[in-house]
Amino acid sequence: MPESKFYYFSANGLFYGIETVAEAVTALREGGFIWLNYYKPEKEDLNLLIDLIGIHPLSVEDCFDDKQVPKIEHFQNNTFILFNAFSYKDENLYIDEVNLFIGKNFLITVSGHNSDERRPFKNIEEIIEHDPQNLKTSPAMLMHKILDFLVDQKYASFDTMEDELEESEDSIVDDVENFNPMKLLRIRRNLAGLRKSLYHEREILVKINRLDCPFVPEKLIAPYRDIYDHISKFFELTETYREMETSLMELYTSLLNNKMTQASNETNVTVKRLTMITTVFMPLTLLASIGGMSEWTMMTGGEENWKVSYGLFLLAIVIIGGLSYFFINGLEKGYFSGKKKKPPED
Repeated sequence: MPESKFYYFSANGLFYGIETVAEAVTALREGGFIWLNYYKPEKEDLNLLIDLIGIHPLSVEDCFDDKQVPKIEHFQNNTFILFNAFSYKDENLYIDEVNLFIGKNFLITVSGHNSDERRPFKNIEEIIEHDPQNLKTSPAMLMHKILDFLVDQKYASFDTMEDELEESEDSIVDDVENFNPMKLLRIRRNLAGLRKSLYHEREILVKINRLDCPFVPEKLIAPYRDIYDHISKFFELTETYREMETSLMELYTSLLNNKMTQASNETNVTVKRLTMITTVFMPLTLLASIGGMSEWTMMTGGEENWKVSYGLFLLAIVIIGGLSYFFINGLEKGYFSGKKKKPPED
C-alpha cells in the first residue's frame, strides 16, 4: 500500500503520521483518534480491520463493488458511508466511490479502485495537514472536512455541463443541420447519473442531520447541514439542466423539421415547374410527330401545298403551346378556382 497513509490525532492536539495499522491501533491506548486513508488497497488489507477495529465484513465487500449507490449503514461500533466523487473529462462524467467508516475513535477512508488516474482525495491530506487544529476534536469533524471537500469538487462538473448546454444552444441556432444530437443525449445520460447519486447522498445527509449517526454529535450538526444545503442545490441544478436539455432537443427537432419542410417545398416547386414544361411541350411534340410523318403530305394535298400546310402547322403549334402555358400557369396561380394564390412572404 505505497499510497495509503495513516494518521494519529492525539488528545492534546498533536498530529502525525503512522507507518502501520498496528501502530495506529496501539496509539489509541493514549486517547485521541486515528485516520486510516487507504488508496487502492487489497481486500486483505481491509480484512485485517475486521478483527483489529471491528468493521463489518459486508462493508468490506461494498468497498470493492463499483455498482453500489451512495448509502449509510449502521453497525455496532461504526457507521459505514458510501459517497461519490465527480469528475468531468472529454464530455463524460466519471463517478468514483469513496467509502468511509466512522467510529468513536477512528475514521477510515477507502478510494481509488475505480480508476488509476482519478484521485478523489488528491490534495486532501495537504489541506488537513495545514489545518489540524480545527480537525483534532473528533472523527466527525474530520469526516465533515472530507465530505465538504468532495462536495466542493462537484462544482467543476456542473460548471462544465452548463457550458456544454450553452454551446449546444448556440450550435443549434447557428447551424442546426450540422449539429450532432448525440451531444444532448450524452448530457442527458450524465445528468441521470448525477441525479441518481445526488438523491442518495442527500438522503445520507438527512439521516446525519436527524442524529441517526451515533458518531456525529448534535453540536456538529450545523456544519453537516451546510453540506446538505450544497447537495440540495446540486440536485435542483440537475433538474434545471434536464429541463434545459429537453428544451434544446425540442428546439433542435423543430428547427430541423423547418429546414426539411423548406427543402421539401423547394423541391415541390421545382417538380411543379418541370411538370408544367413537360405538359406544355407534350402537345407540341405530338404535332411535331404528326408533321414529320409522310401521311401529312398526303393529308395536305401534296408537296405543292407545303408552304400553306406547314405554315398552318407552325401556327397551330404556337397557339396550342401558348394556350397550354397560360392554362397551366392559371391553374398554378388559382385563377380558375376563384382563389388567387398569395405571393410567398419574406
